[in-house]
Amino acid sequence: MNRMERESATVGKMIAMYCRHHHGSRQGLCDSCRMLLDYAVDRLRHCPDGEAKTSCRKCVRHCYAPAHRQRIREVMRYVGPRMIFHHPLAAIRHIVDEYL
Repeated sequence: MNRMERESATVGKMIAMYCRHHHGSRQGLCDSCRMLLDYAVDRLRHCPDGEAKTSCRKCVRHCYAPAHRQRIREVMRYVGPRMIFHHPLAAIRHIVDEYL
């Protein structure tokens, strides 16, 4: 699995965890979270840096629209501390990618 696929999978797991807790979605995602995931994956797919991309937090260009950027920050703030307990391998890979 390449970096972009890992990033897409990780953001999918993060949004799913957030949606389950905040919107009570047990089967899949609510419409709002599905739209956020589709947007995030589309942004990753069109990232000009490709496989050489840094984490979005370190990126010099912000490709998310302000409203989407705020929503993804909310998701990451909530899920970040919990990720290690629910998806430990994805969390460790994300941390390693963050510092490479």
